Amino acid sequence: MTLQVLGRYVLYDEIAAGGMATVHLGRLVGDAGFSRTVAIKRLHTQFAKDPEFVAMFLDEAHLAARIRHSNVVATLDVEATPGELFLVMEYIAGESLARLLRLAQARDERVPLAVLVAIVTGALVGLHAAHEAQSETGEPLRLVHRDVSPHNILVGTDGIPRVLDFGIAKANDRLQQTRTGQVKGKVLYMAPEQLEDEEVDRRADIYGMGAVLWEGLTGRRLYEASNEAHLARLVTDGTILPPSQVADVPKAFDAVVMKALAKSPKDRFATAAELADALEKAMAPASPRQVGAWVSEVAEDVLKARAAQIDAIERSASVERTPRDALIAAVQSSGGTPRLVTAREAGLDASRSHKVSVTIAPELAPTLRARIAYWGAGAALVALLLAVSLRANRQHATQDALQASGNAQPAAPTPAPPPFVPRVTELPIPPARSDGAVVGPAKPHSSARAPAAPPSAAAAPSASAAASAPPPAPDVCASPYYIEDGIKKIRRECVP
Repeated sequence: MTLQVLGRYVLYDEIAAGGMATVHLGRLVGDAGFSRTVAIKRLHTQFAKDPEFVAMFLDEAHLAARIRHSNVVATLDVEATPGELFLVMEYIAGESLARLLRLAQARDERVPLAVLVAIVTGALVGLHAAHEAQSETGEPLRLVHRDVSPHNILVGTDGIPRVLDFGIAKANDRLQQTRTGQVKGKVLYMAPEQLEDEEVDRRADIYGMGAVLWEGLTGRRLYEASNEAHLARLVTDGTILPPSQVADVPKAFDAVVMKALAKSPKDRFATAAELADALEKAMAPASPRQVGAWVSEVAEDVLKARAAQIDAIERSASVERTPRDALIAAVQSSGGTPRLVTAREAGLDASRSHKVSVTIAPELAPTLRARIAYWGAGAALVALLLAVSLRANRQHATQDALQASGNAQPAAPTPAPPPFVPRVTELPIPPARSDGAVVGPAKPHSSARAPAAPPSAAAAPSASAAASAPPPAPDVCASPYYIEDGIKKIRRECVP
């Protein structure tokens, strides 16, 4: 068993190979014994030195990461080392449809029709998700896979088919574009317009899925040719027979397959979802459990051998120890125990407010919202009680002042004032002090209730008081209240 450490990943033996890259078993290694088996796509060394191939590889990662669907193999990460580039994907226990077709043929069998319908419809749903993918800004990518084939449909033992390999996909925001006159893809599954280097859209992928379906139904390749030039002529000008004329297949499939394989894009299904719907109407698909059981039976030997590889990797404690120790050492060398920093250390201006973005784990969000509501209600209740207490204290002080001024003239009966309704005001959060410490909220004061101040004219003596001669040294608080418009009002300056 050979291995190579790539940052957080360990690269193991090769499990598949293509023209641009090889695919290896890999292991994501984290702290505290965390690990996960992954598939790592490794760009061939000679291509890793070519800017065009590197751009294609990075485009594949970028585009695949924009497609989030259970019928598409997920792209997890990109790793680079001097002279090499790696694409990290989720590992799926299963086999490509191409290999499953070969294994079934070696057993002198064909794929059960309901199983084939389930595989193709699932792949079509994933393909539709790719066609509908959007950029980070919400713009349609208008992605076209351009390499739909049995090799790029992975069928898991869980019974779920998944589309993979967007290495030559066409999209609006792709960094590296195919040059004019340069044709990429497998000719046998290529739409005529793609082969003739015309503008292509999602309907080119529908043609490719039609070719996959025809091959699965008949157990034969759509065209047989001695070389690619001859094959290309057949794709553009050749005649396609309905599946029922080639194999023992229900005629219900004929119309579906022939529409998908129409030479002109305008005569095909408009979307992959439409083709999936039509195929399900021709025959009900098998369940994922049934598909998974068929995959496990047909590819039993291959899957057992790979399971043994994974078991050996997971049991290899010495392999995990090196990257795990390196990660722990990196954490320890970063400064030890974390601490709070002041606003000055964080480079924040204490005199200004700052927005802080906080991500809350989904499972904690309901609890946190409940606590915030609880704290908010508690704060409102405290403010209410404080306001009522201040009001009561002021009323007691007023009564004491009235009793102390026994020589004051009694006021005329006045209507009772309206009941006091305390108002809770939301106080602004104070800025941090220059030393970075947190400043607590200011204590409530009388202005928090925002009482209406008496008009300036009310501060002047009443008409009857002005008529009498003022004493040499008048005591303003001898009468702690005054009458205005028939309403008795308390002098604020006389309330202790």
